Amino acid sequence: MNLNRRLFMAGVSAFSLTACSSTAQSTRPTARVLDADLRPVQTPAFMEWVARFKPRATSAGISSGTFDAAFANAGYIPRVVDRDRNQIQTRRTLEDYLSIAVSDERMTKGRTAIRQHANTLASVEQRYGVDRNIVAAIWGMESLFGERRGDIPVVSATATLAFDGRRGAFYESQLIAALKILERGDTTPDQMIGSWAGAMGHTQFIPTSYQSFAVDFTGDGRRDIWSDDPTDSLASTAAYLSRNGWQSGLKWGSEEGTGGPSGRTLQPQAGGIKFTVTRNFTALKTYNNSDFYAIGIGHLADRLGGAGPLRGSFPPDENGLTKTDRQTVQRGLARRGFDVGAADGVIGGQTIAAITAFQEQQGMAVTGVASRDVLNALR
Repeated sequence: MNLNRRLFMAGVSAFSLTACSSTAQSTRPTARVLDADLRPVQTPAFMEWVARFKPRATSAGISSGTFDAAFANAGYIPRVVDRDRNQIQTRRTLEDYLSIAVSDERMTKGRTAIRQHANTLASVEQRYGVDRNIVAAIWGMESLFGERRGDIPVVSATATLAFDGRRGAFYESQLIAALKILERGDTTPDQMIGSWAGAMGHTQFIPTSYQSFAVDFTGDGRRDIWSDDPTDSLASTAAYLSRNGWQSGLKWGSEEGTGGPSGRTLQPQAGGIKFTVTRNFTALKTYNNSDFYAIGIGHLADRLGGAGPLRGSFPPDENGLTKTDRQTVQRGLARRGFDVGAADGVIGGQTIAAITAFQEQQGMAVTGVASRDVLNALR
């Protein structure tokens, strides 16, 4: 078990809450210019900390040349600290989570990605024994099949969080691991980019996980998870699962009563669908220590492999609406010109704003809640 990743993912959502392949085509948007508070700033206090940190890095095997190159343009990133201190713990139901995990967009992009990289996924499965659709599902969940890999300098992000001190020891270990990656020559400081918390590449490896599990599947001498070609990322994810207990040929689980493998029973949402899960479900949880995440990966993998939707249903929400009711609300708002995004039945910020505007327009009590009254007014 990779405890570092389990602890990391328990505090930072990986949900984009996104030798074997044919030539990869980039699906990544042109890198955006970072907002001012996401740009590294070499403040006096931060640079003093860097100077004090250098001997610790050197004693860990980092050469002065690697250290100096890594920190030449590194600095303190204010918004990274804000995000670390103000992580929103969104409480979604499993029904909402699965609606997002297996969205129409993710399914469409996933099928395309699987076709484009079929040879790679087949070879990775053959080498590591991990179902290719599970690997693809993690890719889709973590970075939307490579489109959302992050664009924040990892050295600056991890150094900022180590300097800040809230989880200083953990992030200093991530920073040292990042420097070891540079020392080895797998990438360069300007190419080592990722999320605000230091997760990197197509499948969002933190530096210590990369050090332990990343592989050079293309045989070019570098474990390259940052390029548009996802080969090393996909293989590294399979290697990770293989070494964390994945059993070849065993399904992760299934909806209870649908003829899947035997195992223990879970019902993560009261009154909702029950699942039977196996040891491979536990292996998935080493990637992100969440029942929702592991079920989401398993169900997305099943759907990408051709399976149909879940057969069971979930109970109405706290306002008495079913998912179909909430989709009716969203479609009704869209017909009236309000922007709700996808009509997926998930009441997020866009839908709340649209409901609020609709209620104001209609002279209703303004709550922003998808209620029975709003549903009836939109029918």
